[in-house]
Amino acid sequence: MKLTARIPVTAALLALMLGTATGCNKLKARDQLTKGVQAFKNAQYEEAVNHFQNSIALDPDYEDAKLYLATAYSYQVVPNLDTPENLKVAQKALDGFNEALSKDPNNLTALKQIASIDFNIKKFDEAKVYQKKVIAIDPNASEAYYTVGVVNWLQAYKNATTILAADGLTDDGNGNAKKSKGACQKLKDANSALVAEGMQYLTKAVEINPNDDAAMSYLNLTNRRKADLECPDDAARKADVAAAEQWDQKGMGARKANELKKEQKTGGGVTM
Repeated sequence: MKLTARIPVTAALLALMLGTATGCNKLKARDQLTKGVQAFKNAQYEEAVNHFQNSIALDPDYEDAKLYLATAYSYQVVPNLDTPENLKVAQKALDGFNEALSKDPNNLTALKQIASIDFNIKKFDEAKVYQKKVIAIDPNASEAYYTVGVVNWLQAYKNATTILAADGLTDDGNGNAKKSKGACQKLKDANSALVAEGMQYLTKAVEINPNDDAAMSYLNLTNRRKADLECPDDAARKADVAAAEQWDQKGMGARKANELKKEQKTGGGVTM
């Protein structure tokens, strides 16, 4: 009887001990998270990664720590650097954010971060896909519209310079009126859809944020790519170049206004 009576008591004690250990680990995990956040704020990203990894080791279900770890990796990705080391860090960040998306497909933070990382490692088509997912959830995400427009311009510019080079020309930024009929058709085939979508998304970015001087600058550049496609209508080419110049002026005006607002906000001092 005594032996039988001891069994539930021992089981209860074991459960209590396990619960205490688990609770202790969770407290330690949160302490590691706090230290990681502090290191992250101080731009000590490698130290932050170590703390976040420790936090996850102590509490494998700690989703906040996983998201912070992916973010710390993302801040170590150097834009446009194709080294294996840089791409490896980028992949670690992508893996973390994709894990977050597997549990919450509408996680805006994860979607935006994946789009940003893809852009930085020149996976432009993937970047556009994720920015469009951001827009589907947040139709007023002006930065997402802007980024799609920038990607389209980058792709259209690469196409244009390649096609023009084969025609013995360098891009003059004004519609390249001297190009051959063959080059004109190649440009239309390669860039018509990119330019149309780019114009649409950049215009939307400015509608949402009327002071978006960067979007205005790319509307200037995209109009110049549109001018490539107007051949043989020279009047239309000139109209696109004129529109580009107008956006250039608007962009400079918005940039000055934005800088003035910053100065007024900081009292003319330097923002660190």
